[in-house]
Amino acid sequence: MNNNITATPKDSNTNTVDERFTNCVNYMYSQLPMYHRIGAAAYKEDLNNTIALCNHFGNPQNGLKCIHIAGTNGKTSISHILASILQHAGYKTALYTSPHLVDFRERIMINGAMIDKEYVCNFIDDNKSFFETLHPSFFEITVALAFCYFRDCNVDYAVIEVGLGGRLDSTNIITPFLSVITNIGLEHTQFLGDTIPKIAKEKAGIIKDNIPVVIGETQADTIDVFKTVAIAHHAPIYFADTTFEVSDIQQSIDKLEFNAMNKNTLVKYHVNSKLVGHYEIKNICTSLVAVEICQSLGINIPLEAIYEGLKTTVLRGRWDIIHRDPVVVCDIGHNAHGLKTTLEMINLVKYDKLHIVFGAVNDKDLSKIVYDFPKDAKYYFCQPDLPRAMDVEVLAEHFATAGIIGKKFVFCIDALKDALTCADKNDLIYVGGSNFVVADILKAI
Repeated sequence: MNNNITATPKDSNTNTVDERFTNCVNYMYSQLPMYHRIGAAAYKEDLNNTIALCNHFGNPQNGLKCIHIAGTNGKTSISHILASILQHAGYKTALYTSPHLVDFRERIMINGAMIDKEYVCNFIDDNKSFFETLHPSFFEITVALAFCYFRDCNVDYAVIEVGLGGRLDSTNIITPFLSVITNIGLEHTQFLGDTIPKIAKEKAGIIKDNIPVVIGETQADTIDVFKTVAIAHHAPIYFADTTFEVSDIQQSIDKLEFNAMNKNTLVKYHVNSKLVGHYEIKNICTSLVAVEICQSLGINIPLEAIYEGLKTTVLRGRWDIIHRDPVVVCDIGHNAHGLKTTLEMINLVKYDKLHIVFGAVNDKDLSKIVYDFPKDAKYYFCQPDLPRAMDVEVLAEHFATAGIIGKKFVFCIDALKDALTCADKNDLIYVGGSNFVVADILKAI
């Protein structure tokens, strides 16, 4: 059994390390089923492979002090916020998120630095024979890699984002000291269920015995589900949106400020954040509840660390301004809930004409979403560079049912280039519809 993966370089030549890393990542992409590329064929309906992988590596997850975060939208923002706050409080803080946008190593970070390339190479090269016997998925191996890296780097705390669902997600072999569930919307219904309560029950699968859980949004269809599961596990439950009262919201295209007061303790925070999407207000309040629970558990987190953590958290792809005059903003909101909140944010921005560069994956139900989009915008349809991409002709047909007609492009960057050509300096260009549309644009620029 290989309990420890070292970061000792096998070759001191930088180019060779880079080549090894590229080969290892290509091996993972090509040889391992990857949900984000091929869809349902990569989904596993149990934790057997993850358990076998972690057993092989000496169960690295058992020594980690974790915060576990699930939900339909906002979990990546909250994960980054909490990791940033813990880091500013002086703790060596690990962060696991998915998917990545440009670099695979974005998924596995410590104190804001991506995982060492040599560590990834040694992990893959030293264990290929075991992997090829077990046949794990891309996500299962990535989770095991993250746990091993965090253990071997002796982190103080690890913030772990759920990949898909909760109950059967590969990350759900940890025993955290705090669980967070952001909100529930219809997503991945072929795996999680076709109603909000069913999906909530799957995500409630991360609730553990006697471990506090924070719920980001109180929803009529989910509140009873969460309360029932929490009671069964004797887990203290907190609802963030009924804990904090928000006032004095000041929002611009690149800045968000507001006051948040805990209605129970009357503790008041003045929030200054670079996460400017209107939906981030809920994410920040959820994070504040989580921080206060951490403090109650004996973790020393000064007020200054909270403010610095909030102020310095920046996320690529979340209301991400990549160009000025005209403003081009990328946002990875891709399900009905996420797209609705992004469109609400667009409505808060002043512009002369709206241009929308949009693509999707082929298992996305657009039948209702398309009717939420503005009719007076100019559209540029495209398809991201992956097997799961929705064909641009099919995408255009979906929007045509809502009376929306646009130009069609095979490549996302070509759609953006055309939008930039057509737009005046006071216009707004929104790029979105899928993580992978945004990823293609960020890679191209």
